[in-house]
Amino acid sequence: MTTIPIDGETLTLENLYRLVFEAADCQGKIAPAARERMSASRAVIERLAESETAVYGVNTGFGKLATTRISHDEIRHLQLNLVRSHACGVGEPLSAAATRAMLALRANALAKGFSGVRPIVPETLMTMLNRNVLPVIPSQGSVGASGDLAPLAHLALAAIGEGEAVFEARRMTGGEALRAAGITPLALLAKEGLALLNGTQAMLALLALALRDAEIAADTADVAASLSLDALRGSPAAFDQRIANARPHPGHAIAARNLERLNRGSEIRESHRSPVKDPRVQDPYSLRCAPQVHGAARDAIAHVRATVEIELNSATDNPLVFRDSGEVLSGGNFHGQPLAMAADHLAVALATLGGICERRIEQMTNPQSSRLAAFLVRDAGLNSGFMILQVTAAALASEMKALATPHSVDSIPTSANQEDYVSMGMGAARRLASMVANLQNILAIELLAAAQGIDLLTPLRPGIEARRAHEMIRSVSKTLDVDRPLSRDIAAVAEAVARGEFAALLR
Repeated sequence: MTTIPIDGETLTLENLYRLVFEAADCQGKIAPAARERMSASRAVIERLAESETAVYGVNTGFGKLATTRISHDEIRHLQLNLVRSHACGVGEPLSAAATRAMLALRANALAKGFSGVRPIVPETLMTMLNRNVLPVIPSQGSVGASGDLAPLAHLALAAIGEGEAVFEARRMTGGEALRAAGITPLALLAKEGLALLNGTQAMLALLALALRDAEIAADTADVAASLSLDALRGSPAAFDQRIANARPHPGHAIAARNLERLNRGSEIRESHRSPVKDPRVQDPYSLRCAPQVHGAARDAIAHVRATVEIELNSATDNPLVFRDSGEVLSGGNFHGQPLAMAADHLAVALATLGGICERRIEQMTNPQSSRLAAFLVRDAGLNSGFMILQVTAAALASEMKALATPHSVDSIPTSANQEDYVSMGMGAARRLASMVANLQNILAIELLAAAQGIDLLTPLRPGIEARRAHEMIRSVSKTLDVDRPLSRDIAAVAEAVARGEFAALLR
């Protein structure tokens, strides 16, 4: 069993993914240094709680009620009321993966030592994660400012033994789940309810998971394009590294290098290299400009990764406790604007990849551009072949365009206009899962169409490395000789796309 330290300073995306997807082999543990920092900041809160100084969220109300003082005897009740009152999310619960990510991320943020909580708070969250006690967290209800209040309140509700949770595949009350797993419910002290709720970890969890899928999809798109290039008998000349060097965007260079490598050794290309055999001078943009388009998506994804990596180890609640000076400062680190804008950027990248993939599918199924059998099937007319696969891809690509509409420019004031500009970051991140699923299906259709086109050019074979992708497709979907339902074929290839099997060809 591998132990990953949770210290608010060193969590990586790769280790987060291990905590989420490799629960049988990997557990998280609060690091000793983090315990010391939390104890020091907790001492500041306990001192202030005994004083007459007004400290937001410790002895005052919340949001617009921040001017309301709370008596010392009611401080604990205040935290309990906060969690209960904010647990008003709606909609389908978050997935198990997203919930596991939230538990790890919130524990890591608290372990940074700026929240003023006792070490037992993040330790309880990590124990829930390690024993797979997953709070039931409705996916809707956060505007992405003052943190993901409603989603995190449902997480906190289970941690105190209320609300609902899933344990050993059964949905039950939070209290029942904790008892079954041998976990003591949290008893919240001053500021600890607020510290659990103020944070960006719901949108961050969804964005981090979508980022993982997007990185796999970007690699898969290069593999699919390389097969389409051969199916359409296109030229790899546009992937010359000198062209990339003349306009040195990093993603362009990576995509061009991938496409050139995958197409290397193509017998199909060699068969029509002579201008006598092939009078075309240039390929359509969906082939020739693949490095520029895929590359721009790659650069957007890289920007999102950089933003997420910063957020992983950030303090995102309010107020923040500075243990060295003993100060408690109110600010706005809970505001989700950086993540909302990153989610919008990622949505555009996903829609872009889906759009160019669909165009290559159309090029292959259209006999006027493919110079292959109509709709990639012999005896067309009697057979419709890949006609409707292109229609499906078009429907998915169009849906992705609508889903890519920015969320981060929207705002509806909340809390009696105290929270007058919000990020809508949760909605921005929540729609990414649908976009990822659409893109995986579009990529599957392109891979299937390209494999079919290549089969029509037999005995000529594609690039040496691209052949491995062709073999992978044929291991789950046989060549289409006569019409048959292809939904299962699409699903089988899309599952391989999601597992990263095609992306692994580039590693």
